[in-house]
Amino acid sequence: MSTPPPLAESTPVSVLFVCLGNICRSPTAHGVFESRVRSAGLTGRISVDSAGTGDWHVGRPPHKSTLAAARRRGYELEHLRARQVGVNDFDAFDYILAMDLSNLADLRRMRLLRASSRIGLFLDYHPDANLVEVPDPYGGGAADFDRVLDMIETTSDALLKAIRTRHGLLLPPDALASQPD
Repeated sequence: MSTPPPLAESTPVSVLFVCLGNICRSPTAHGVFESRVRSAGLTGRISVDSAGTGDWHVGRPPHKSTLAAARRRGYELEHLRARQVGVNDFDAFDYILAMDLSNLADLRRMRLLRASSRIGLFLDYHPDANLVEVPDPYGGGAADFDRVLDMIETTSDALLKAIRTRHGLLLPPDALASQPD
């Protein structure tokens, strides 16, 4: 993946998480990463969204097992609604991160040549380089959804660190004003 162009100070870094139907993995990543951004005091500096490569679930909330697994760990995803990736997303997002190789291939086919977004696999940011894909828990049990959450939490921490470093978001703007001289 190439480095995206520098952003203006007031332009938030934007991240789009993508899976097949946008009801399991990508809304989980959306909710977890949004929580990490909020905890870091970077709301307004990093924007987060999720989408699916398919249109089967457009307008629907995340899968009931996704919601239950997230709730057990303190994440609220009920406000999210599935949507399909559109061609405008490739210009609108700095990072478009696929949950698996099939989603990545679909995104590369859809991408316009002029788009400047960084397209890659979400797990490219996971500390275990042997992990490539977030498995689709759809149709599985609670343990499958928990395993996905484990992977997403670890990867979200590493992704946030990478974005903060790459884009100079080491401290939120209001924290800089309160730092001693």
